[in-house]
Amino acid sequence: MKFIRYSDSAGRISYGAEQASGPALRIDGDIFGDYKVTTAPADVKKLLAPLVPTQILGVGLNYRHHAQESGMKAPEIPVLFAKGVNTLQNPGDAIEIPTHLASAEVDYECELAVVIGRACKNVTKANALDYVLGLTCANDVSARDWQIKKGGGQWCRGKFFDTFCPLGPRLVTLDEVPGPNLLKIATHLNGETVQDWTTSDMIFDVATLIEFLSGSTTLVPGTVILTGTPHGVGMAAKPTPRWLKAGDEVTIEIEGIGRLTNRVTLEK
Repeated sequence: MKFIRYSDSAGRISYGAEQASGPALRIDGDIFGDYKVTTAPADVKKLLAPLVPTQILGVGLNYRHHAQESGMKAPEIPVLFAKGVNTLQNPGDAIEIPTHLASAEVDYECELAVVIGRACKNVTKANALDYVLGLTCANDVSARDWQIKKGGGQWCRGKFFDTFCPLGPRLVTLDEVPGPNLLKIATHLNGETVQDWTTSDMIFDVATLIEFLSGSTTLVPGTVILTGTPHGVGMAAKPTPRWLKAGDEVTIEIEGIGRLTNRVTLEK
């Protein structure tokens, strides 16, 4: 199944199910509970992020080559941080560079986002994927100055700004892809490919991350897990870092899921 979330011409927000051909079909109900795919075409006026997360958990330094480009040792256990639900942004809407709590070092990160569909706690790697509703594209936008230099020793301040977690364009169930750790993943900045790798380079695969994150901790439906970014981030660009600026366009692309595009503006 390929789910979308959208607003219609009357301003109502609904889910839809994309079809192999023809328009998406409207879904009645909640994709995290009981729902029915109707025969009515979805009246898609605006495409939205495929869900409103209940929480967003991020995993840092989870690609071998990204750890190397960052000059850091590969972690022995997953590195966890959080983003607020205020960071959510829709496909096509703007990533805003902070101007009040200003940042001059805003960076892109293409990430595979895993969405938990059923509450789980203390799951094993063997059954972890049973709790996954689907996968989507994410851009874990990061203000590196606030993350590294001015964050007080933790990453959240640099990850927590409004619009810093675009998600979309659709939520794809696991049966639609070869496997969460068998997917090509890329970032295109103003049409130039700046990240181009595969999720097989994760240090901790998706099932291992769910096992770890659910340890003594309930993952509720709608939990989004950001699984890390491959090498090629702007911070590591040579000879100088390549920070996002107003007017840029960033596209995250993941095999079997699609392309998530956002423009960049200054916070007003």
